[in-house]
Amino acid sequence: MHFLKRLAYTPLLLLVISLLAFLMVHAAPGGPFDRERSPASPEIRRQMEAAYHLDEPLWKQWLRYLGLVWEKDQAGHWRHAPASWDISLRYRNHSVGDIITQAFPVSLLLGALAFGFAMGVGLPVGFWSAARRGGWQDQLGSFFALFVVCVPGFAIAPVLILIFAVKWRLLPVALWGSPLHAILPTLALGLYYAGKVARLLREGMLSTMTAEFITAARAKGLSETSLLLKHAFRLAVLPVVSYSGPLIAELLTGSFVIENIFQIPGLGVYFVNSSLNLDYTVTVALAVLYAALLIFLNLAVDFTYTLLDPRVNYE
Repeated sequence: MHFLKRLAYTPLLLLVISLLAFLMVHAAPGGPFDRERSPASPEIRRQMEAAYHLDEPLWKQWLRYLGLVWEKDQAGHWRHAPASWDISLRYRNHSVGDIITQAFPVSLLLGALAFGFAMGVGLPVGFWSAARRGGWQDQLGSFFALFVVCVPGFAIAPVLILIFAVKWRLLPVALWGSPLHAILPTLALGLYYAGKVARLLREGMLSTMTAEFITAARAKGLSETSLLLKHAFRLAVLPVVSYSGPLIAELLTGSFVIENIFQIPGLGVYFVNSSLNLDYTVTVALAVLYAALLIFLNLAVDFTYTLLDPRVNYE
């Protein structure tokens, strides 16, 4: 019932998010036609604004964006005005749906690769550090996790390009044409989150290892390997599971800068360009898309949490 209630509230929440995003992008100074190659005369500008209904009040523009406006035609009959959310003010040969259809799979693949890398590196490092607490393995793992957390992806990306693409010429520097093109962006995007996952699991393991049931199991003669893998890890990984939903959303939104650095044709390029060019429809549509992803991913994480820990009850 808890999850059904959250699903029922989702449309209302997305509606509020679309309104806030719509108001915020319209609050920015300037307009979508300010950066045309040749400056438009005031008359041409008024005609363009009228063609895209930008001369209407904001409340009506938002309703038109959602497709909730009815207008009279020349015959005096009321007709439903088409929604404007799918019309780009800058990419006039492509609709917003076309942009999302073409670019979203690229961003999704990059996010999935970075997520797999973050988990594949962060979980073993965190587990290894906790299992060898106080030893050189713990110090090495903790140093790695702290180092990559302190260095953001946009700082690591140029270093990776200089080393692996420019100096050693082992990997391509940009674009998205083959599996080799995905290696550097995945590293640049996933290293930071691998460090966060490692730190979360290490803290969870150290906290779980002091629990009474672990002490009792060790007193019964259970092997240390079985104790760590079968008992401690299952509870220690719960904070990582809770973080997985926001992590995926962060990977998708954090890929904006990485996609621009490596010139990857994902949603990040369109989001940045539409924000700079005040392409209202594209900006709001992408903001709502990422909000929907965050909501459903958090819902999926909460459901997974209940499967891993039966004590959790959201009712």
